[in-house]
Amino acid sequence: MSKLGLIIKREFNAKVRNKAFIVMTILAPFLMVAGTVLIVYLGKANDIKEKNIAYLDNSNLIDNTIFKNTEATKYIKLTNISLKEAKQQAIDSSYYGLLYVPKIDSLELLAKDIQFYSKKTPNMDVIGSLEKKIETKIRSKKMERLGINLEKIKSAKINAEIKLENYDGEKSSKLETVIKTTLGLTAGYFIMMFIMIYGTSVMRSVLEEKTSRIIEVIVSSIKPFQLMMGKIIGNALAGLTQFLIWGIIASILMVVVSAIIGVDMSEMSSARITAEQAEMMKEVVGDKPQQAISIFLNLPLFSFFIYFLIYFIGGYLLYSSLYAAIGAAVDSETDSQQFMMPIMIPLMLAVYVGFVSVMKDPHGPIAVAFSMIPLTSPIVMLMRIPFGVPPIQIAISIVLLIAMFLLVVLFAAKIYRVGILMYGKKPTYKELFKWMRY
Repeated sequence: MSKLGLIIKREFNAKVRNKAFIVMTILAPFLMVAGTVLIVYLGKANDIKEKNIAYLDNSNLIDNTIFKNTEATKYIKLTNISLKEAKQQAIDSSYYGLLYVPKIDSLELLAKDIQFYSKKTPNMDVIGSLEKKIETKIRSKKMERLGINLEKIKSAKINAEIKLENYDGEKSSKLETVIKTTLGLTAGYFIMMFIMIYGTSVMRSVLEEKTSRIIEVIVSSIKPFQLMMGKIIGNALAGLTQFLIWGIIASILMVVVSAIIGVDMSEMSSARITAEQAEMMKEVVGDKPQQAISIFLNLPLFSFFIYFLIYFIGGYLLYSSLYAAIGAAVDSETDSQQFMMPIMIPLMLAVYVGFVSVMKDPHGPIAVAFSMIPLTSPIVMLMRIPFGVPPIQIAISIVLLIAMFLLVVLFAAKIYRVGILMYGKKPTYKELFKWMRY
């Protein structure tokens, strides 16, 4: 076996046999599933808790068509009492809150003067729902005063749905766009998390051997470049093994938990989005889960997986080389902080561009530019690929990523070669540039 292979095997075995690694490999899926169950349960408990809302309407604006009782919310109408008495009654009866509509003839002024009283800060979803109901009623009242026939307006309402199709006759839909966006964001986010977790693991591994002086013995029989690449690849294989085990255990646990306590893990998505986002998702997906599955399976998943592997490997090797160079240049994790920020900025920028630019316009100039820059392309390009990217752009992006990796690993190896034998001194950026020229 080559020396590089021996280093990879040694690094992999040292990582997977570490007690902390074994404990987290087994414990993490249980913690993730437990956290998921807790969030879903708390979300259900919050929704199930009945809210009694009293309202005092001095303007005769509210009627039974506005506030309808549900399992979660009950509305209590207060009449023939003052606002002070209504507040006291709401306190004594432990109502969730009191809605007060004053007597004002001007609908414009009335819309700005309605108040909600409560003991604690109210749920913003509840307030938003009340505002929407009242706005609808005030709008109807105003149109009545203007002599507008409401029935004709309702009958004239038409929902337009634009069908999407490219010039080659390939059809798509809003649902397909949502699925493509989700696929790209998930892949990009996964790469970012892997780089951050296991890139720093490479740095810590170098630091441990450097501070224990084991590195002095190792470099006497192997080239620093081989040692650096062995650590990078060994940590990557250990990380992939851990992720695979997490996925298997977490999937089994979710199935078991769903069967035993009846918690639907699909409800987890609704616990992380706002009411407006949930409404938008419901409008797009609606009652078409089978269609969503069909669209997902009809996507070019195999080619996407191949691109994912290319950008995953390229991005990890690129950033891990930088992490390894930092680990060799410093004597402690505290000293490494000054060099970590320049590495973290491109990763955070890539995710930001993905969430903002790619979601709005995957073929816009900003999305295209950042999908070409090697430090951001592993994340941004993966977010663009589901929407269809010209092969020439993908080819250029991959070539630039490989070229950047070779360039970075060349300079990182020089820093590594000098830094692993440097002790007791905090290097500066000026010294790092000097080491690159050796």
